[in-house]
Amino acid sequence: MTFRALIAYFLRLGATGFGGPVALAAAMERDLVAERAWFTPDQYRDGLTLAQLAPGPLAAQLAIYLGWAAYGFSGATAVAIAFVLPSFVMVLALSMAYVHYGEMPWIAHAFYGIGAAVIAVILRGAVRLASRTLAKDPTLWALFAINAIVTAVTERELVSLILVSGFVLLAVRLRGLLALPLSETLWQIALYFGQAGAVVFGSGLAIVPFLHGGVVEKYHWLSERQFLDAVAVAMITPGPVVITVAFIGYLVAGAAGALVAAVAVFLPCYLFVVIPAPYFHRIVGNRPLRLFIDGVTAAAVGAIAGAVIVLGRRALIDLGAAAIFVAALLLLQWKRVPEAIVVVAAGVVGLLLLA
Repeated sequence: MTFRALIAYFLRLGATGFGGPVALAAAMERDLVAERAWFTPDQYRDGLTLAQLAPGPLAAQLAIYLGWAAYGFSGATAVAIAFVLPSFVMVLALSMAYVHYGEMPWIAHAFYGIGAAVIAVILRGAVRLASRTLAKDPTLWALFAINAIVTAVTERELVSLILVSGFVLLAVRLRGLLALPLSETLWQIALYFGQAGAVVFGSGLAIVPFLHGGVVEKYHWLSERQFLDAVAVAMITPGPVVITVAFIGYLVAGAAGALVAAVAVFLPCYLFVVIPAPYFHRIVGNRPLRLFIDGVTAAAVGAIAGAVIVLGRRALIDLGAAAIFVAALLLLQWKRVPEAIVVVAAGVVGLLLLA
């Protein structure tokens, strides 16, 4: 395996990889471990475990770890850029088109259907994450339910509650056995999306409720409609879902805002991989750390579920949108149609309904 071949692979995966973090992680295992044998199964498992333990989008962190395992810090840095760059460029182009043509009726009609489908995608993602991470653990389900209800009622994700959830599970289980100059707006974007990148666990969808609370409710950078459109753009482009921040950044401060938002949200996940990677074997079996992360993950999944209610109240505004939502959910759950195809098809249906 050469450095160039590794970077070329992640450029291609970033440009063509749909299906969310689980699908992207599975593609890496198939391509890089089973078929090409560039990495051993143990290297892959270590990377996947670290990606699950640390905050940040899972697929991006796994890719960064594999880059580090192959070529150290230079490999991690190059892979991070290669994996994110294609989807960033696509989202930037869509952002420009959205701003330029957004007032045209057909754009609004398409996003009418897309918004309803996005709610179905988020709901399905929450269900899958809950079934995979919570199992039959009543404490995790309680943390999930509390965070779902609080998010739905307050219409924002409370990071403090998520962190408290981690400490709650830690206490319950261990029972005390613990041993360039920027403008003001660009600085706000950098700081806010840097925080967002530090609290996303497991799936890029976990960032949705966090972003809604800040982007719509706190800073009023986007309207409810624009926020749903931002999530939709991330769904119809390949690569990590978290790249939706580039769309938001562009709407707030143009191309500079898109770049700052993307760098800020991915920088924490990069650091959370390359800093502990050399010492990972020493901490992988740390039970208190695992319990804390389990509690935080349960809370984050609960917040995603609560966000479904919050966003659904805005997007499912009539029977047509509700019908698109139900149809999208059925296609995703039982027909296993790829998410990007469902979202695009929903946009076409929206055009036909409102034409």
